[in-house]
Amino acid sequence: MAGHAPKINIDSSGLAVTILVTSWHTEITGALLAGAERALRDSGNDVYTVVRVPGAFELPLAAKWAAEDDADAIIALGVVIRGETPHFEYVCDAATQGLTQVQLDYGVPIGFGLLTVDNEQQALNRAGLPNSNEDKGAEAVEAAIHMARLRS
Repeated sequence: MAGHAPKINIDSSGLAVTILVTSWHTEITGALLAGAERALRDSGNDVYTVVRVPGAFELPLAAKWAAEDDADAIIALGVVIRGETPHFEYVCDAATQGLTQVQLDYGVPIGFGLLTVDNEQQALNRAGLPNSNEDKGAEAVEAAIHMARLRS
């Protein structure tokens, strides 16, 4: 598909991976999680931890806890859909900055699978569903595992 990053061959075997997934928009987050789990299994890892968090704002703290628990890679999945108030900007910025800070403070790669979109259709197009154009859950795994292997 045009505009897609090339698929990265990864080996996630033996890595302690934590997947964090938000609880809002379950059709979308469920698809993101399924894509992430499929990417992990396809790359040799079927032992990982899934943690549900309330929303995107809570992802950084959950990522910090996962890093403190010696995760080798963290996958942050969720969706924030723009509304009529500035809430969207505040939540997206806080989640992005917080995840970046955890990654830098702990040296643990975080696959960024947080969809920040204008509408539900944009999220569905990226969620890895049968009719989706992209699978951002799998892409987040590929990025985090690739970075974890660069470290080792």
